[in-house]
Amino acid sequence: MIRGWYTGASGMKAQQWRLDAIANNLANVDVTGYKKDITSFKSFPELLLRRVGDDGVYQHPFGSSDAAPIMGKLGTGVELNELYTSFEQGAMKETQSDFDLALDGKGFFTVQTPWGERYTRNGSFQLGKEGYLETKEGYPILGEQGPIKVQANNFQVDKNGRIWVNAAYTEDPHAMVSREGNTWEQTALLDTLKLVEFDVERYLEKQGSSLYRTNDISGEARIIEEGNRPRVVQGFIEAANVDPVIEMVQMIEVNRAYEANQKVIQTEDSMLGTLINQVVRL
Repeated sequence: MIRGWYTGASGMKAQQWRLDAIANNLANVDVTGYKKDITSFKSFPELLLRRVGDDGVYQHPFGSSDAAPIMGKLGTGVELNELYTSFEQGAMKETQSDFDLALDGKGFFTVQTPWGERYTRNGSFQLGKEGYLETKEGYPILGEQGPIKVQANNFQVDKNGRIWVNAAYTEDPHAMVSREGNTWEQTALLDTLKLVEFDVERYLEKQGSSLYRTNDISGEARIIEEGNRPRVVQGFIEAANVDPVIEMVQMIEVNRAYEANQKVIQTEDSMLGTLINQVVRL
């Protein structure tokens, strides 16, 4: 009977983990590039139930064994298996700002921070005081050649992540190329966005400010090869991949499951109290 308390308590704890993840998703539904957290659970080892009173124990040279018929299995509770991030594609929102970039497909922008390189899907950037492309927190965005220095209304990013600038503003005249449909007569390739991927991206650690860091499970970042790179869309941002309606429905499910486990504990407590009172009377 005491086992029922632990089983109900483990169910309540599991639903608390799930509720925390849902609440965090709803709190970040308006954060650009946010990726929702998902919880998964597993059961504790189950116990085999054998029929009481059957003479199923037999002797053999190395000891005894229980051969009583098995009636079934008894669950012993549930525990959190993992809390991971879902990197499903979010919706595209047009901003018409040259500093806003969105990734359509798998991949991450690379950001230079005081703690080393970090990675993000939040493409809402700005022009820093020194002319570098930065996050809202002031961390430089990295290209394959280092931090990206641009001027307002003087750069364009194509779908492959290549950054083009007006050739009149570059110190490398040998980089000048013609570009069909461009209002500039001549353009120069400044750099290419450093877009990276990981072995197991779902286990990247959230650091805050829409940044992720690597660990032993996710593997180290590697630059995505040409042909496999996500499509870069300038003038757009990627919305969070959280559906508020689905999250609210799941929150209702969590509350009902939590209450059900709570009633299990209350019932077990009532049964134990009744049993003790009956024993005392006898």
